[in-house]
Amino acid sequence: MVMATFVNGQHKTDYGHIILETDNVLYDPSRIENTPSRVDGISKEDERDIRILACEMIQSAGLLLQLPQVAMATAQILFHRFYLVKSFVIHNYEHLAMASIFLAAKIEEYPRRIRDVINVFYHINQVRQKTTPIQVMDFTGNLYLKQKNDIIKAERRLLKRGVH
Repeated sequence: MVMATFVNGQHKTDYGHIILETDNVLYDPSRIENTPSRVDGISKEDERDIRILACEMIQSAGLLLQLPQVAMATAQILFHRFYLVKSFVIHNYEHLAMASIFLAAKIEEYPRRIRDVINVFYHINQVRQKTTPIQVMDFTGNLYLKQKNDIIKAERRLLKRGVH
């Protein structure tokens, strides 16, 4: 039985042994200011720029993969939460962006093949670098196999890290 109440002006919902409160939804600002990337020497502005770039890539990939907006938002949340506890210095942001959209599509029940995710990000990178003509990825080559393995590893890291 779900019970919702207001205590001291705060909305609280009791789901058995889990209590959701509106005052614990966001991260503590000190945790956001002192991310592992900042500890590793990345400036606040550079970290923000990497986060924006990755979210733009996730959004573009989601559109090209014809995913609903909820899947793209889920991917961006997974990405941001991962980098609250891990560093951009250690973990490649492009691999995590690909893994985030791949995992989010599954979470939101719009799964896409890993091959499609890799192909879309390959296309996005060519457009960003203004490569002409746009090349199709060789799915029998080493680049594809390496990216596939990198995404699977990144997806495992996302799952291991959790969503809290």
